[in-house]
Amino acid sequence: MSDLDQGSLPTSKGGLRAAASTGGNRLSLRQRLTYLTAAICAVITLVALAGAWSITALGPAPVGNDLVYSKLVLDREGRLLRAYATPNGYWRLPVSVGAVDPRFLTLLFAYEDKRFREHFGVDPRAMLRATYQFLRNGHIVSGASTLTMQVARLIEPRPDRTVLAKLRQIARAVELERRLSKDEILNLYLNLAPYGGNLEGIRAASLAYFGREPRRLTLGEAALLVALPQSPEARRPDRANAAARRARDRVLDRAAAAGAIPHGEAAHAKAEPVPTVRRSMPMLAPHAADQVMAIAPDRTVHRLTIDAFQQRSLEYLARERAPTLGPDVSVAIVAIDNASGDVLARVGSGDYFDERRAGQVDMTGAVRSPGSALKPFIYGLGFEDGLMHPETLIDDRPARYGGYAPENFDLTFQGTVTVRQALQFSLNVPAVAVLDKVGASRLTARLANAGAALQLPKGEAPGLAMALGGVGIRLTDLTMLYSGIARLGTTLPATERADRPPGSALRLIDPVAAWYVGNVLIGAPPPENGVRGRIAFKTGTSYGYRDAWAVGFDGKRTIGVWVGRADGAPVPGMIGRTAAAPVLFDAFARTGRIVRLPPPPKGVIFAPTAKLPQTLVRFRPSGLVGGAPPPRIVFPQNGVRLDVAGTGRGKLEPVGVKVAGGTPPLTVLVNGSPVAGGRGHRTLFFDPDGPGFLRLTVMDATGAADSVVVRIQ
Repeated sequence: MSDLDQGSLPTSKGGLRAAASTGGNRLSLRQRLTYLTAAICAVITLVALAGAWSITALGPAPVGNDLVYSKLVLDREGRLLRAYATPNGYWRLPVSVGAVDPRFLTLLFAYEDKRFREHFGVDPRAMLRATYQFLRNGHIVSGASTLTMQVARLIEPRPDRTVLAKLRQIARAVELERRLSKDEILNLYLNLAPYGGNLEGIRAASLAYFGREPRRLTLGEAALLVALPQSPEARRPDRANAAARRARDRVLDRAAAAGAIPHGEAAHAKAEPVPTVRRSMPMLAPHAADQVMAIAPDRTVHRLTIDAFQQRSLEYLARERAPTLGPDVSVAIVAIDNASGDVLARVGSGDYFDERRAGQVDMTGAVRSPGSALKPFIYGLGFEDGLMHPETLIDDRPARYGGYAPENFDLTFQGTVTVRQALQFSLNVPAVAVLDKVGASRLTARLANAGAALQLPKGEAPGLAMALGGVGIRLTDLTMLYSGIARLGTTLPATERADRPPGSALRLIDPVAAWYVGNVLIGAPPPENGVRGRIAFKTGTSYGYRDAWAVGFDGKRTIGVWVGRADGAPVPGMIGRTAAAPVLFDAFARTGRIVRLPPPPKGVIFAPTAKLPQTLVRFRPSGLVGGAPPPRIVFPQNGVRLDVAGTGRGKLEPVGVKVAGGTPPLTVLVNGSPVAGGRGHRTLFFDPDGPGFLRLTVMDATGAADSVVVRIQ
């Protein structure tokens, strides 16, 4: 008969092994009953004490309502752009059961709490086993903490590991089960479990160790995230990689032994590498995130219109290109959806953390000189007024306007060219001539009414130097204006906050004029990395090589690029065509397929120069108008409303137009289209298409013109 049969009770593992070696390793029935009875009594006593204590001493259990989480900035689809640490320096990103890979939960239950869905906060079977082992061995062999008890400890952390502390956990666990659902308790665990350092919760850990959300984990990754909270500092993979691997493998072994996962999958998961470094938290759109946080600092979650994939792609592009352009040069990029005005990406600098390039300065909102980038809007007003057509001839010759004599960038002149060529090759003299005709103040007012206020030097009035960049504008506003050309003449406010209501469309130029501009710009010579005829674009270079621009659009989006130094210092030799345009074309290549521009609206004239109406064959500058008074529309007057009766056949009565002055022959246009039979007449009638706004224009043989806008109702 063994020592155990004689009633001796070993009090340690050594004693038990000694007893086993003398006669056996199994307890007698009486001893097992004794242990079992003691264990049951202990469990009943603990639960009873915990219940009584929770009622009399602890008060209501905290359920996590006052937990502080990291503030988040999300993209248009809810993807994480940037997170901010909590005030005490922890990363705790909110997550729910539905946002976690189901295999993680399978491993978690198999390893930590097999009966989580069944017990009431305390697992009696686990408690009996742990108590039995403790009584039998004289020390703790296995714990009996459920996930609910662990949540109770995480919500009310206490350094002591006494029986009193365990009673508190039990009491809190029972109360948590009474007040919360199982998924709510599990959510608290997923958000509070420690993962080493200042990482709390599975989402922060998954991003820090694997660089992705916990929604889709490999089996090995899930097992590692199950193992780390048991001993987060001793098992940190970036500091104790071997310990982390062993802990992960134990989770896989236990899950396979319990039948939770196949043994083959467990073996395959063990072959996965364990990360050796801790990654930084996501940091997309940092300038936009900082801005929205400053606007609403008390909000926990901010949602932007930015698309995370496009933002990441363009940030990589800016980071790649900035070093190749110069040691102090930065790059800023804005991408806007034409249909909605949503900002899809906003890159404020080449690298947010690059101090030499002043990376934390947001250059998308800096006021800089646009160079020639405003020329399309000057020509747009000329098209709108009926002063020209893309095939109209215009002179590129020396000219003087008072004391101002514009010159081309290369200090040469091309002679007579078409308007199309003048804009595509960004000739300065023709642009100044057109601006002199349409009016610098009118251009300023039109762009301001479209949502982009130009900033003039202090004390300066709008002048002809605007054609070459003698004003200031932000990259975001300039990109928004170009999107108005893509939208055939109306702009939408550039919207970045998803909670803002959509803005109203604002008038930029007439649809026909906008189409002409887009049709000209899509034929501009592309940079070396581009293909002609796919993107309508324009470049600009400010005086002194301080700013290089390129803005382009297709039928879906508009992208603006700025290149330069944040401190405004010149960069000799930096021009828009070679510095910014290649970045622009790469940006389009990285953000999706090219979409065709809109089809031509009604009123577009398709004709070579020789077949244009006489008044559109050649552009005549203001200084060349002859001695006759310029033409003037006497009736109807600008801004009036005309009540036009119907004929009874679905049409409206003809509307009369009366013209005074001008050098014959006269041409009258309605919304940019010549009136049939109206050439040379000072009084004529036309049939309106229907109610709405109409632009009436009269031009004489010298190119002088007058326009009015009326409303037919």
